[in-house]
Amino acid sequence: MEKSNRKMHLNLFLMSLGHHEAAWRHPLSEVKKTLDFDYYKEIALKAEQAKFDSLFLADRYSISRQAVKYGDWGGLEPLTLLSALAVVTHRIGLIATVSTTFNEPYNIARRFASLDHLSGGRAGWNVITSGTEQEAQNFNLDSIPEHGERYKRAKEFVDVTTKLWNSWEEDALIMDKITGVYANNNKIHEIEHDGKNFKVRGPLNISRSPQGQPVIVQAGSSGDGIEFAAQYAEAVFTAQQSLKDAQVFYSRLKSSAVKYGRSKENLIVLPGICPIVGETETEAKEKEAELHSLTNSEYGMIQLSNRIGIDLSSYPLDGPLPTLTNTRQIKGHQSRTQLIKELAEKESLTIRQLLLRLAGGRGHYTIAGSPKQIADELEEWFTNGAADGFNIMPQLMSGGLDDFINLVVPELQSRGLFRTEYGSQTLRGNLGLKDVGQKMKAI
Repeated sequence: MEKSNRKMHLNLFLMSLGHHEAAWRHPLSEVKKTLDFDYYKEIALKAEQAKFDSLFLADRYSISRQAVKYGDWGGLEPLTLLSALAVVTHRIGLIATVSTTFNEPYNIARRFASLDHLSGGRAGWNVITSGTEQEAQNFNLDSIPEHGERYKRAKEFVDVTTKLWNSWEEDALIMDKITGVYANNNKIHEIEHDGKNFKVRGPLNISRSPQGQPVIVQAGSSGDGIEFAAQYAEAVFTAQQSLKDAQVFYSRLKSSAVKYGRSKENLIVLPGICPIVGETETEAKEKEAELHSLTNSEYGMIQLSNRIGIDLSSYPLDGPLPTLTNTRQIKGHQSRTQLIKELAEKESLTIRQLLLRLAGGRGHYTIAGSPKQIADELEEWFTNGAADGFNIMPQLMSGGLDDFINLVVPELQSRGLFRTEYGSQTLRGNLGLKDVGQKMKAI
């Protein structure tokens, strides 16, 4: 497919102050506005004006008192914030993260259908299984279920949710005042699901939403995660450290989707990119160095320990990362642990060096450069079978997002790689995804 006929997709991963772990300490960061709706409204409107496909909010269900000391406090609940942003935006997609481990399908189906209605068809659901003991212990569990079991539950969860979205046919609503018939009840169906994890009668108590169903997004890259994405996801957020790694993941995921009878074109792959943009490479590197200078190694050690499941507090900062167990045996986040393990081994990094490599994006690809350099990198990945677009993760939101929008986006547009206007009213339409008709089989 020629470049001129294919446009990359850009999603803004909205982290309140930026993706660098020290962003909150930067002089430009508006720390006192992290709970201020107008702050997020301004960011959303900037992204919409730049014609981004969507906004994405991650989520987790616990915090560490030790990590909060260094600025890691969690954030606003995604569906609440995105519902508010739906009122002040008009075209940009709104993707919220919700866990299948700590929720029930009926509630989630209703909430996302509501967001899809309120936004005019711009809702997306980032499906996660969660992965820490701390989260589990906030939901009446002693420990997190095993990795494979979480994904089995997730599959059934999405299956039930999809059935609920489809429990109203497209033309079920009549709303005829003369005859007094509000809806054709023969086109509203109980789903009568009775499975291993869920028993749900249905139907949903809200009518079919503008997109038929919100866009299904997924972010796991483990073996279980890839199989889940290949079967269910319509967009995938992924963390890859090189063009080669991204190409391997892209090819494997697309091939797996075909195995499930799906079209490769109906699965959008968006690697995370954490940019720092300067007018020149030197300026960008100086900005990056300033952020690195604000990091705290104690906090970095807490974060890294949580990610890999090993307490690193007794290990020397200038020594190597300890040998990790088989990542497939990890109950938590397998793919990210494997990425960190491979990064440390490939570059022979000490723990201190590894902390700085992870500080800007937690394992996502970081790049500091000029607008041309960053656009060159994105184009190379996009045109060489590594990406359908990118999950943009500014390391510093105040100033950094403006730099990307004002300097990199025009460069991509001038090359014919990114849109200058929206092509659809819905997120599904802007992503070029297949419409979800009533007769589409539930996933």
